[in-house]
Amino acid sequence: MKVVIGLGNPGPRYHGTRHNIGYAVIDYLAAGPGVSSFRSRFQAQVAEMPEGSEQVLLVKPETFMNLSGRAVREALDFYKLEISDFLIVCDDLALPVGKLRVRAKGSDGGQKGLRSIQEQLGTPEYARLRVGIGSPNEHMDAADYVLSRFASGERAAIDDAVAAAAQGVILWVREGIDVCMNRVNGGPEAEKPKKERPKRENRDDRKTADGGHPPAADS
Repeated sequence: MKVVIGLGNPGPRYHGTRHNIGYAVIDYLAAGPGVSSFRSRFQAQVAEMPEGSEQVLLVKPETFMNLSGRAVREALDFYKLEISDFLIVCDDLALPVGKLRVRAKGSDGGQKGLRSIQEQLGTPEYARLRVGIGSPNEHMDAADYVLSRFASGERAAIDDAVAAAAQGVILWVREGIDVCMNRVNGGPEAEKPKKERPKRENRDDRKTADGGHPPAADS
């Protein structure tokens, strides 16, 4: 089994914000054929996606960003999986809008969801796929920026990035982190995976409850 965790904040207030790009990638994958409906498990919304002989768990933590590690820890303990069986998908302020970057390990880079995961796992050595959301201008606070929505001029780049990130997830499931890094990060053998996922459907799989808004939605 492989587990893909898309980071974000639950509830309609945060739907479509920059910080919820991880959720967007999970929803894109969940629109594919054979994927189960979301259900509540591990303090998260969880769906099951078949990928060849592999079963992939698609996870959207409902703990709010700052406590994302709790859902990761619960899933890891329940299935008795290795950290190498997990991939985290999240936003990145340091990357231009729509730019993707895959790493096998590294610092949290100020991303509080990654920080929580590192605290729960006790190591920075877990795979992550970051999606660039751009940086705020000098007049905007970073916490406000990540909770803002993409401008109309950014929409095409973000839609393409979500689709490309979903393909990166499939590549990771099939061929592992090294091949995924090489191709997604633009290595000499970069190419798209052969299997294409359908474009995201206009359906609302967000079976999350807003359930209050603790101060966990900043970067």
